Amino acid sequence: MKKKNIILVCAIVAILLVTFLIWILRKDRMEGSGPHDSSYQVEDTAAVTRITMTDKLNHTVTLMRETEGWSVDGKNPASQPMVENLLETMKKMRIRSEVNRSAVPNILKDIAAHGVQVDVYMGEQLFETYYVGRETQDHLASFMIRRGDSIPCEVHIPGFRGYLTPIFSAEAIKWRSHRIVDLDVYNIAHIELEIPDAPRESFAVVQENKDFYMELLEGHRRLNGFDTARVSQMLSTFKNLCFDEFASIVPNSNADSCVRGVPRCILRITDTDGRHNEVKVYLKYNNPADIAAMPDEKLREELDVNRLYALIDNKDTVLIQNWIFDHILQPASFFMGKNITLPTK
Repeated sequence: MKKKNIILVCAIVAILLVTFLIWILRKDRMEGSGPHDSSYQVEDTAAVTRITMTDKLNHTVTLMRETEGWSVDGKNPASQPMVENLLETMKKMRIRSEVNRSAVPNILKDIAAHGVQVDVYMGEQLFETYYVGRETQDHLASFMIRRGDSIPCEVHIPGFRGYLTPIFSAEAIKWRSHRIVDLDVYNIAHIELEIPDAPRESFAVVQENKDFYMELLEGHRRLNGFDTARVSQMLSTFKNLCFDEFASIVPNSNADSCVRGVPRCILRITDTDGRHNEVKVYLKYNNPADIAAMPDEKLREELDVNRLYALIDNKDTVLIQNWIFDHILQPASFFMGKNITLPTK
């Protein structure tokens, strides 16, 4: 009887050991700590100098590491958080599993038709090339294959609930920074707001000997007794001042028709290093989603209460948010004290 018990105990222990070993092997595979652990990841992302992505719709973008951050195609500043997210993805992504061999032809065909080619450079040397396909059926990984490999893999980030495909976009405009200016108060030399329909309300705020004064653009007459709290709030808004989105990638955008006329106002910004930025602001019309928020029923079907169009430096048409620019795009009278009025001619 005892012998049978010993045999039974040994069998149970053997089963448990085999089960544990299988679990360990499966865990290593799922978490990317198996033989494929370094097949796709880029461990030393600090050494990456350039990333080029190309898709099948003739989009291509090159992200380049510059002295003061990353650029898009060497022309425009890139969104630093987006680039950091891309690099972090490259560092953390692991192979979840190889594609079942029976599915390989279909997956390769799909990657060839819809995939994004990603070339990663360190210095001038091409470090790696891989092709990013669509998401897996459970939406927790993406199909990828390295150049030179024959079997694609399901690639994921352990613990991240989502797939990686959208991070590898070849559309240059999606990588561009939305920042207009990033100025501390004492790096502002001159702010000017021209209001074409109300020239008497057009004004400038000028720094002079670490202090600021306000003047009307008409005749450059200085204003005394302005509301320093409101002016201070306005000046502080230029710290990391960003727009919302490029109009060209917004569905059903009517930007072209909106920016043909006279702008509602023109904001000109000059910093203490002499750099200039200009923002021409236009009303945005016909956003049905905002109709309920419009207090004036006559305007409900015409004006977007939350956003405006803006033309940045006569190059990019963008959307800006009212609540961000509300402290800036105000007439001169808004910044005057309660008992002070604008001077007459």
